[in-house]
Amino acid sequence: MLVEITNTPRDYAWGSFTAIADLLGLAPTGKPQAELWLGAHSGSPSLLVDNDRPITDLFPSGLPFLLKVLAAASPLSLQAHPTLDQAREGFARENAAGIPIDSPNRNYKDALHKPEAIVALVDGFQALCGFRSVAAARAALAPLIADEATSPADAAVVAAFSDRLASDASLPTVFEWLMAGGPDVQALVAALTDCAARGGSQPGDEGEHWRVVELLAAHYPGDAGIAVSLLLNVVTLTAGEALFLPAGNIHSYLGGLGVEIMASSDNVLRGGLTPKHVDVAELLTVLDFEPLPIPYLVPEQVADGVNVFDPGLSDFCLTVVTQSATVSLNGPAIVLCTAGSFTLSGGSQGETAEISQGHSFLINNLDELAIRGEGQLFVATAGRAPR
Repeated sequence: MLVEITNTPRDYAWGSFTAIADLLGLAPTGKPQAELWLGAHSGSPSLLVDNDRPITDLFPSGLPFLLKVLAAASPLSLQAHPTLDQAREGFARENAAGIPIDSPNRNYKDALHKPEAIVALVDGFQALCGFRSVAAARAALAPLIADEATSPADAAVVAAFSDRLASDASLPTVFEWLMAGGPDVQALVAALTDCAARGGSQPGDEGEHWRVVELLAAHYPGDAGIAVSLLLNVVTLTAGEALFLPAGNIHSYLGGLGVEIMASSDNVLRGGLTPKHVDVAELLTVLDFEPLPIPYLVPEQVADGVNVFDPGLSDFCLTVVTQSATVSLNGPAIVLCTAGSFTLSGGSQGETAEISQGHSFLINNLDELAIRGEGQLFVATAGRAPR
């Protein structure tokens, strides 16, 4: 079965006013459009174009993955997601406590994990992702402390923050201190904001960190997440590059257009840069504080013009096709065209469909999909790891 699907973009405040509309070939609505959901998630299931039925009619138990187009015009919240075991335990615990599933103070909306990957559609997609080493963070702070342009009061506050970062083992304690807030944290955030605003930055990678501080301060003035950002990796992706964000990885998408795929879950634990509920104690049980390099997800080229982004999970796998090819499927698939046009075909009945930029299809009951054309086509399926 090859059937066209569609959906209405989500109008979250951080969304772009034009990026998704341009991709879909539609006029902007005058409202932000942050995410286009493609899948069987009950919160916004895709619709079958020929009859407006939600695809949950075909998959009442849902699909293991959710495909999204994400268009961020401003930074998203700092957040992390639980492991499968943590999600099951937390969901059961909150159910037993009688917390309504739609409560704003609820941490666990389901018993599933939510690993995710994102592929940049354009150059310049930027994110914070995972803790970096304390040594790197202190190296970013040192020039500010020594800079004659830094006021003595700001230099003292930044120096005290640097002293707190005694080793990588201190990251959980420092993070918890930042999340607790209070006068000392407020003074630190103000000092860092002042230093970034007057050009108190460095060239190269560290300069990028200070530009992020300035960006966050513009959108979330006074938020402790501004200081947290200096503890994290900053990455700017070029088109076609990808990140994989497993359970426990603290991250924030700062801006840009990309295609995201994730396990179909709503479990998000926030850590700042948001007016929404932040449960620091629960977040601390989920976070992975081990300093890590930028978590690039490098694709495997399985054929000319066919790159597979596979993080080794049972939940999802994402294949990007740029020319004629045949792709093996692992159960139902969602296909999204972001450039050019293709002919899709498969099955014993010789079913075919035409797909062009901005359109998407549900593929079901096919072992493989023949693709003819050129451009850029994303094929989302369940992963091939053991279930």
